[in-house]
Amino acid sequence: MSNNLLKGKRGIIFGALNEKSIAWKVAERAVEEGAKITLSNTPVAVRMGAVKALANKLNCEVVSADATNVADLENVFRKSIDVLGGKIDFILHAIGMSPNVRRRKTYDDLDYNMLDKTLDISAISFHKMIQSAKKLDAINKNGSIIALSYVAAQRTFYGYNDMADAKALLESIARSFGYIYGRESSVRINTISQSPTITTAGEGVKGMDKLYDFANRMSPLGNASAEECADYCIVMFSDLTRKVTMQNLFHDGGFSNVGMSLRAMATYERGLDEYRDENGKIIYG
Repeated sequence: MSNNLLKGKRGIIFGALNEKSIAWKVAERAVEEGAKITLSNTPVAVRMGAVKALANKLNCEVVSADATNVADLENVFRKSIDVLGGKIDFILHAIGMSPNVRRRKTYDDLDYNMLDKTLDISAISFHKMIQSAKKLDAINKNGSIIALSYVAAQRTFYGYNDMADAKALLESIARSFGYIYGRESSVRINTISQSPTITTAGEGVKGMDKLYDFANRMSPLGNASAEECADYCIVMFSDLTRKVTMQNLFHDGGFSNVGMSLRAMATYERGLDEYRDENGKIIYG
């Protein structure tokens, strides 16, 4: 149901790949709430993914860009302003990828060239995006910029690997740039720390299915879905949150504040007698 929360606003959604993507859901909800948008992803993702189908559905344009390339980002802003008929009101950064995770490299055996790529793609691209927009004066006063994060920025989660470092940097960028952009142009910058979500990117994390189940058992409200995350993003893009900036906002059903839930404790107790090591060998405790 539409409440016209974004009526008359213009936005750019980075990172929509397919129907599993949170960015895909955000794009759909933004248009439903009255916004005009452009979509952006890498040329390969646009060519191999379903982004064009989403663009056709929403009657919007796709502007291909490598988010680690400043010239590409500047082109996205210039073309979006031209296509949408004015400066931008909101941006979603839903970009993350770790070559180390994809190659199953453990945290104590990282390839540092791949670590550089992880940080550039998943976090520094956020800085490049904001800096490009600011230099071009591409965002309206009271605009809103959101990036998607995860609680692994604060806590250790087995298998999340160097993406945890990237998310920590991402949140730091939101605070540092949020102060500057807020003071000078009233543009607010926040991160949303989402529940484990079964997306194409998320499926690359080792043990994602188990992590998803664990978080769901721990959270009093259960895991937040991609659709629910989209709803939260819409509120953050709207004028209802004009004074919210430099925050990491947990959207995880309460997981981030729970020590041990009743369901998780019961599961833990049942598994005390025996468990398996990483090679599948049963170990009795």
